[in-house]
Amino acid sequence: SGARHAIRIRDPESPIRRSFTGCRWFPVDERYRVTGRFRPFASPRPVEIVNILGDVERYTSPGVVELTIEGKPARLQALSASRGRLWIVFSDRTSGKETFAAARFVYTDPPAADGTVVVDFNKAYNPPCTFNPHTTCPLPPRSNRLPVRIAAGELDYQK
Repeated sequence: SGARHAIRIRDPESPIRRSFTGCRWFPVDERYRVTGRFRPFASPRPVEIVNILGDVERYTSPGVVELTIEGKPARLQALSASRGRLWIVFSDRTSGKETFAAARFVYTDPPAADGTVVVDFNKAYNPPCTFNPHTTCPLPPRSNRLPVRIAAGELDYQK
């Protein structure tokens, strides 16, 4: 991570793997399938995001997604993903209580020609660092720390 080097070893007998009992999900709720507007930058911008170890990682942001969720406006920093999709790293009022404390991830389909984009928080999931202390994950940018409870997507895993 960062300038540090490490070797990852796969251990099928790891206590972490052996004690894993599966994932749990909130019930699907259409209120959390939100249509927003993608506002592209003139050209994609490099962004630096801190990960859970405090290291700065570099990503590319093609723009922001503006939407309203639970009556609150939000302007989410989107990161570039494959096939024109957008990747959103976010936290909300469930973080650390019902869902993983650091963040959850959600991908969108590519924005439509008119700029509309659907953010389906029902598809939000926990990052790899939820399950393994030896992985690193980005923390949400300040703009993606939502002041609402998004009871959709993956809950914290069963321990």
